[in-house]
Amino acid sequence: MSSPFVEVLDSLRSSFEALDADWYVFGAQAALVHGAVRMTADVDVTVFPGDHTAEAFLEALEGHGFELRGVDADFVRETRVLPLIHLATGINADVVLGGPGLEELFRSRVVSADLGGTRVPVAAAEDVVAMKILSGRPKDRDDVVAIIAAQGPGLNHQRVRETLELLEKALDRSDLVAELERARTEATR
Repeated sequence: MSSPFVEVLDSLRSSFEALDADWYVFGAQAALVHGAVRMTADVDVTVFPGDHTAEAFLEALEGHGFELRGVDADFVRETRVLPLIHLATGINADVVLGGPGLEELFRSRVVSADLGGTRVPVAAAEDVVAMKILSGRPKDRDDVVAIIAAQGPGLNHQRVRETLELLEKALDRSDLVAELERARTEATR
């Protein structure tokens, strides 16, 4: 029997294929692919709508066993996030409607991963590290250290640094590259 997360990912893949939409997994599931070890209770993906509306995506997702979780159309328009529950498994899935810029850059670098027999596009390890440093949550910091340690010399630290420098400039911050360096030091202890 496959895992409930595989069932959710397969349903997401089928929904997005029905609309011929590019997508990728990020968040905890992507961190697990790249070497983090922790429990997670949800699935996070970014999908690129192209000419489709949020309503078209919701309809496709509902046809594959998902239901919107307690939000209205205004929330979806303002946040570009479809918070869903997969009815068969009870697992939450957040579907981000991707746009130009950083999300497209991440899409251009996805890797294909086999998750329990389902092949899915996953954000590259370097991009997962950058996303998790940006979030700043303690569990995401733990994921960053674990990914850096697991990837070893295969992780392109310059790519992570360049992405974080872009984010620092765009967000008028100066702490992200320093956090990368702290995590790198911790990962090599």
